[in-house]
Amino acid sequence: MARTDNDTWDLASSVGATATMVAAARAIASTGDDPLICDPYAEPLVRAVGVDFFTRLAGGDLKLEDLDADNAAVGMARMTDNMAVRTKFFDEFFEDAGSAGIRQAVILASGLDARSYRLAWPAGMTVYEIDQPEVIAFKSRTLAEFGAEPTAELRCVSIDLRFDWPAALKEAGFDPAVPTAWSAEGLLGYLPPEAQDNLLDTITELSAPGSRVAVESGPTSTAPEDREKMLERMQEAAQRWREHGFELDFAELVYIGDRNEAGGYLSDRGWRLTRRTVGELLAASGLPQLPDDEGGAHFSELQYVSGILES
Repeated sequence: MARTDNDTWDLASSVGATATMVAAARAIASTGDDPLICDPYAEPLVRAVGVDFFTRLAGGDLKLEDLDADNAAVGMARMTDNMAVRTKFFDEFFEDAGSAGIRQAVILASGLDARSYRLAWPAGMTVYEIDQPEVIAFKSRTLAEFGAEPTAELRCVSIDLRFDWPAALKEAGFDPAVPTAWSAEGLLGYLPPEAQDNLLDTITELSAPGSRVAVESGPTSTAPEDREKMLERMQEAAQRWREHGFELDFAELVYIGDRNEAGGYLSDRGWRLTRRTVGELLAASGLPQLPDDEGGAHFSELQYVSGILES
């Protein structure tokens, strides 16, 4: 079902299912002899959601090669590698922010990420997680049932980002007068271009000098013929999933088209930025590069951007 201005979801449908998909990828990336990341909560959270397809995937009963075409640019194997380096990037971002003395963090669209429970946060750190009420309630309840406890002071803000989330964040105790570490991980592509700009503007407005931000920034302009190729690749991946009992049409969930490049937009608003391409992160971790073909070239443009707000 295509996105609408007032659509909602749980963790088994629409955009919510992508949070479960990403958690399944983190679960896979946490296995093996020398895993790049360690997320002990990913697989049990996926199992608790109860979608058989993702449960089999996270548990290893469904193999990545069963889902992907050879050398696929859009597929579960590529996404698992990407989730591994992406998770490592954002983990290190928050660790560096804590080491720099920041004691307030905001995770936008937190989904099934358990960073508030698995990172070694410094003493005095307060972490705000923002997501839809049903998503927040499910994760909080399930992790409590596991006996998991936050490793920082966790304050959940149950609100859709299309509503007045800054007011809800402040009501939860957020202080815009002190430096904050912000993350928008795997989020911007699910926002219309104007909503992306509004989100980045709001982050800037709520940030004291010395605040830090980390975002994932994808392609900003796509020619019509390339857009068709991207959609074809997404639909091919969706068809393979459908053959294994789960239907999720990625093309209906994201907003493909012209938008401002997130890094440049933040730079214009006073953030001093550092950029890493997905290729650089994959290479640094010894993982294979995305194929440089007509369907994968745009995905290889993915960048991970972090910055500090100048005074």
